[in-house]
Amino acid sequence: MSKRVLIVAATTGYQTRSFFEAAKRTGIEVTLATDRCHVLDDPWGDHAIPIRFENPEIAAEVAAATGPVDGVVGLGDRAAYIASLAAERLGVPFHPPRAVEACNSKFLLKERLQKAGLPVPGYRLIPLADDPGEAARATTYPGVLKPLSLSASRGVIRANDAGEFVAAFHRIAAILRGRGESLLVEDFIEGREFALEGIMTNGRLGVLAIFDKPDPLDGPFFEETIYVTPSREDARTQQAIVVAAEKAVNALGLWHGPVHAEMRVNSSGVWMLEVAARPIGGLCAKVLPGLEELILHHLVAKNTSKVGKNMPKTIPKTSAHGVMMIPIPREGVYVSVAGIESANAVPWIEDTIVTAKEGQKLVPLPEGNSYLGFIFAKADTPEQVEFALREAHSKLNFEILTALKVV
Repeated sequence: MSKRVLIVAATTGYQTRSFFEAAKRTGIEVTLATDRCHVLDDPWGDHAIPIRFENPEIAAEVAAATGPVDGVVGLGDRAAYIASLAAERLGVPFHPPRAVEACNSKFLLKERLQKAGLPVPGYRLIPLADDPGEAARATTYPGVLKPLSLSASRGVIRANDAGEFVAAFHRIAAILRGRGESLLVEDFIEGREFALEGIMTNGRLGVLAIFDKPDPLDGPFFEETIYVTPSREDARTQQAIVVAAEKAVNALGLWHGPVHAEMRVNSSGVWMLEVAARPIGGLCAKVLPGLEELILHHLVAKNTSKVGKNMPKTIPKTSAHGVMMIPIPREGVYVSVAGIESANAVPWIEDTIVTAKEGQKLVPLPEGNSYLGFIFAKADTPEQVEFALREAHSKLNFEILTALKVV
């Protein structure tokens, strides 16, 4: 009898197709629950169950009503919370809803990490109804203002003084437009940034990859660009990252399924920035070949303890891989791109994928939450991967219409 997995995802998510293709290769059946239009009859042709992300309890009930499954996963932060509620109803292992809820709130995350004794910067909640000038005077600089639940660094702004604080406060309030009542203010943490991809089996973390982020992320905005694995850091630093991630997932109560974590490292140690109960987002998952198959096999495995012990061995580590998320340089309307063939001709480049569509309005950070596309590289060393990504990016020429002129 074939195995079946419930996947909760956004209709526009890049990963959904990758998981469907992986399921076909592995012979696992997939039931998809997405935020697609519930009025139209299967507009995407994927037989997805329509759910409303803004009503997670009801969405989970609808998703769970599809019948017994062998596993559940969510692709995205909001999807992961609905998946946790559905898994609870279906009686299959996943991360508990309370743990996923904490992952999706920057304030709750800090509370759990601090309680567990992990390094946490000074932080406090600022209601959006408060006087930003008064809050600015009470802030230690530099500080970072963050919406509580937005992802991909959207709305995250560094302020170096009271004037920048007030400007950032109003800017974030405009982004939220009534979707939040407070924002988080925390002390800025110096250091190098990393990411960790893992998968949990009955409370045990298996590490799949540690990514270097070679570009400095010091603000005023925090747009991620390059991920490279394996990490070039020394064994001691990598071990410290793993230990901190293990403490963090345990403090949050994460239990079973994929995990993506972000952290900074400086002379004071490892500072956890984010922990998500989901795999690495979007097309970036292509940087870890076989990740979707690994997750699907893990979801349906009967002997999960044995699978958990083998997890770190299933991602190829004989070569270096990297991805560049192509940043949006300015606001405008996307027209075209030149140079893709030249970019792909750069040694070690595997593919250049432009996801922006002609006529699409482009909005950079901190208001935006998307990229122009992705560049992927594979080589013998991380240094070669990073060089190839930067070189390929330099070959691309994007035509963006702004203020009635092309730039």
